[in-house]
Amino acid sequence: MHRPTARVARLFALCLVAASASNALAPQPALAQTLAQQPQQQPAPSGRVAPQERAQVQYSYAPVVKRATPAVVNVYASRVERRRANPLFDDPVFQRFFGQGPGAPDANVARSLGSGVIVDPAGLIVTNNHVIEGMTAVKVALTDRREFDAEIVLRDPRTDLAVLRIRGAREFPAIEIGSSDSLEIGDIVLAIGNPFGVGQTVTQGIVSALARTQTGISDYGFFIQTDAAINPGNSGGALVDMRGRLVGVNSAIYSRSGGSVGIGFAIPSDMVKVVVASAKGGRALVRRPWLGAGLQNVSKDIADSLGLERPAGALVANVAPNSPGEQAGLRRGDVIVSVDDLAVDDPEAFGFRLGTRELGATADLGVVREGRRTSLRVRLAPAPETPPREPVRITARSPFMGVTAVNWSPAVAEEMGVEDLREGVVVTEVAGDSPAAALNLQRGDVIAAVNDERILRTSDLAATARLRPRFWRITIQRGGQTFQTIVGG
Repeated sequence: MHRPTARVARLFALCLVAASASNALAPQPALAQTLAQQPQQQPAPSGRVAPQERAQVQYSYAPVVKRATPAVVNVYASRVERRRANPLFDDPVFQRFFGQGPGAPDANVARSLGSGVIVDPAGLIVTNNHVIEGMTAVKVALTDRREFDAEIVLRDPRTDLAVLRIRGAREFPAIEIGSSDSLEIGDIVLAIGNPFGVGQTVTQGIVSALARTQTGISDYGFFIQTDAAINPGNSGGALVDMRGRLVGVNSAIYSRSGGSVGIGFAIPSDMVKVVVASAKGGRALVRRPWLGAGLQNVSKDIADSLGLERPAGALVANVAPNSPGEQAGLRRGDVIVSVDDLAVDDPEAFGFRLGTRELGATADLGVVREGRRTSLRVRLAPAPETPPREPVRITARSPFMGVTAVNWSPAVAEEMGVEDLREGVVVTEVAGDSPAAALNLQRGDVIAAVNDERILRTSDLAATARLRPRFWRITIQRGGQTFQTIVGG
């Protein structure tokens, strides 16, 4: 009797294993009957259903991409920076060792690269303000490689949005702006932009979170968070839903390396609509409703003391006289928890909700007062510009030389994000390489006093700058804090 070879034995063993696996995978009659009796999964109440079969996950996003990408453009911005003349450049020894001769360029060109979205067939484009901030020349390139010059129509630093217009009357592909309030966590979205300048790129992800606040990105910090890959150059690009509608403008990422780690933030389209409407209306500034109240976060201790179920809402710290808030009956100690039945978790969320409401209308504020919930109707009016701005540019040799300042008013406070209910002079611009820049004065600083003399109007600052004291004791208010600095005269 012949014994099987080792090879035949191995093949026989493999066949046995395969047969055993086949039998193990085949459903037994009792199990098959049990599976057949199980109810089918019902669709979610919202109409969104997870894939049930393999074929359902083999669809393509190509139709959405074809609809949206023609409206997404590359934005190229630049400005010319002149070098200050230096007498060393005329020294032959200096030229010999450092190569700076008479033919050396006397200017640098600063450049910025980003993305934008055409939101009107007439060539109106929305992008991030930081893409074109400080820039003087802007070009845009379409997906079909056509390039056009563009003008800056509106800048809104508070939302980090800006609006451009392509020069020349033409018909351009525009995207439909959807409602960001229709998004839900888990919805699929596409990010379209020009990362690292490689060309238009589409990435896919989901909505990771909604209403992200306290990010420090902008004054209206209320963002859509997504894990779609967003990288430098994507700024100002489109975040679109599965119908090809714009639901957000990609603005920032959280990253320790500078590249995408799956945490990106987009400005909701409901805020984009407000900025675009202002540009279409011919306004250079965005005017928003003003409440006239100082708000602060609700901590756990505050929530416990007020009898709140959870630490959420915007606590009213003060109310300005004759403001819409006071006229609506708002009081110090109230907690605003909703605007038109939309939840408010903190002051930033309230600012976003109020900022997306239409001027001239009214809004219902859900308020908790002394443990009871009530509703107040507030009229949506812009902040008053009282007193007038009376802008001045300081040219006298002083620590303020190079500053442009205006009188504080509720309108200035709203426009620049300055703390409300304050008087003084607000810095709107600081010239580079100026004594004011060396002093680190910044846009939005309130110059409250100089040498213990209060500065209430721009005329006070202009007169003070012409003095020649032995030293300058300057009191500045910035970001809710007050500090002093002393400079020699």
